[in-house]
Amino acid sequence: MANVVLEFKVSAGDSDPQSRPVLILGQQSNLQQVSWSHIKGKLQPVVSKETWQAALSALNPNPTDSCPLYLNQAVVAALPSRVSRHNSPASVHFLSRLIRSCLPGGNNRCIVVVCERSDVFASACAIARAFPLFTRRSASSRRTEKKHVTVEFVLIGGDSSLDEAELGCLSNAADGVRLAARIVDTPCNEMNTDHFLDEIKAVGSELGITPVIIRGEELKQRGFGGIHGVGKAAEHPPALAVLSHTPDGATQTIAWVGKGIVYDTGGLSIKGKTTMPGMKRDCGGAAAILGAFKATIKQGFKDNLHAVFCLAENSVGPTATRPDDIHTLYSGKTVEINNTDAEGRLVLADGVVYACKDLSADIILDMATLTGAQGISTGKYHAAVMTNSEQWEVACVRAGRSSGDLAHPLVYCPELHFSEFTSAVADMKNSVADRENAQSSCAGLFIGSHLGFDWPGVWVHVDIASPVHAGERATGFGVALLMALFGQASDDSMLNQVSPLGAPSNKCEDQMERDCKRRRLV
Repeated sequence: MANVVLEFKVSAGDSDPQSRPVLILGQQSNLQQVSWSHIKGKLQPVVSKETWQAALSALNPNPTDSCPLYLNQAVVAALPSRVSRHNSPASVHFLSRLIRSCLPGGNNRCIVVVCERSDVFASACAIARAFPLFTRRSASSRRTEKKHVTVEFVLIGGDSSLDEAELGCLSNAADGVRLAARIVDTPCNEMNTDHFLDEIKAVGSELGITPVIIRGEELKQRGFGGIHGVGKAAEHPPALAVLSHTPDGATQTIAWVGKGIVYDTGGLSIKGKTTMPGMKRDCGGAAAILGAFKATIKQGFKDNLHAVFCLAENSVGPTATRPDDIHTLYSGKTVEINNTDAEGRLVLADGVVYACKDLSADIILDMATLTGAQGISTGKYHAAVMTNSEQWEVACVRAGRSSGDLAHPLVYCPELHFSEFTSAVADMKNSVADRENAQSSCAGLFIGSHLGFDWPGVWVHVDIASPVHAGERATGFGVALLMALFGQASDDSMLNQVSPLGAPSNKCEDQMERDCKRRRLV
């Protein structure tokens, strides 16, 4: 998969499955609406119209099914016929699995997705997840030839085909997903804070943006006690890095703040031998924000957008933070450390306050692999969302469904939960007293408390600890969610379409519910 070049085209063109294997997939009802004349060029001469129709009749998705059309060179696969109201109508998780299991081999392959226009963006991002970039397998590294996968969308319901601008959006989104996944998949010996800064600089160079970087002892001198305290024991110093897009005519300022813990040993509150493997993924929030920032700016973002990266390695050494130490964070508030493995909230607290104080952001969203409890709270597929705005809570859920990066709300109730952080000697502790009391919500509240619960702006916290990976591979989760959630601020028509904030919230919500009732189970 590492050598795969993914290309989206208006028409993949005619091909003989013997020379270019093909996978055609979609809901069975959509597949049955496709005209034979539209796809025969990809299947003839080895697949006849009768064979195609017989295969469609034989499909019995429960929840998915597939049928070979010609040896292992041509396959048709069916997605679930219906999904629940908390799932994406595009069935993105099943789509990725079908591609991994059913796409024929070869150096030049074709995927044809049959769907409604509203499912195109989520489906493209799901396809990108099926082709991760990172590998260190010796056989793969010796290969120099590139494998090409061409993707075509056949739209049903009378819609015209996608235009070049829409395909450009899909390509940039897919590149962003794969960039984020590559960073998360890369181990810390190749993705320490120095390397992550190189990734940020590379994106900045491509976009014509010079990043602001605050590192090492300068963090301490300028009051970033959270980031400095977490990363000071590591060989490679911690950093706060910022990419800023400030177009003329902007009407609001948005900041995305990402947790970039390149490796999390737990610090002196060290993780066990079974829970430490996989902690290279603790930079998933920062990786998603980098991928989304690159794709979003390329698609023409009309408002001020700042990407803030809180980078550190939570390491063990003579200078490591100890439990009982007290740090002063960028907010000016003091924090008694009672668990050095609750480090993500410390770096993010510095990041969101910087976004508020130094960048004057109206809307601040932080994204992080923050708590193992997130998987218990909302599961492996849904990010956990907490925000001080009910409208934005609803918008996050809708953006999750339209983008395929699913999201579900956490309880937001600081008056009941923030007392978990009470300290006798500082403004707060960094870990809760009762780990059975809304643990993921409390972790988010720690971050929000440094902005202040009476802060008049919009604050959104997104915990992606579980959906950032599927098994041992990163998913690039978060890129599609951010692009959809803020699509209204883009010049791109496709992002405008998937954005949940492009219309008044009650009207948009009513329309989505009607659409789900028409197309799927609610």
